[in-house]
Amino acid sequence: QVQLVESGGGLVQAGGSLRLSCAASGRTFSLYAMAWFRQALGKERECVAAISWSGGSTYYPDSVKDRFTISRDNAKNAVYLQMNSLKSEDSAVYYCAMRKGGAYSDYAPSYDYWGQGTQVNVSS
Repeated sequence: QVQLVESGGGLVQAGGSLRLSCAASGRTFSLYAMAWFRQALGKERECVAAISWSGGSTYYPDSVKDRFTISRDNAKNAVYLQMNSLKSEDSAVYYCAMRKGGAYSDYAPSYDYWGQGTQVNVSS
């Protein structure tokens, strides 16, 4: 049974930073691509960062490029999301997701396992 547990969310002022962490258990973590998605109230879930199994390839949409950084530590079965220069529109529940196979995707239905989410609120 795969478990993904996110942490690090909270309340931060606009312009501030947060670092989200996701701890994985139950599978060989290094074989899976990982991603962070977010979902704001009334909006669709969107991918904000994705990373291949090796960490060699990453993806960011334009809305977060140059502000967010995804990384992973396969020895610790963990993936991280460093979020800088936060804006009020970044407020959402952030989810960690795991995808079979090594290639990342920004398509939510292609991910097999999901965490419970962590709330990020950015005050303006």
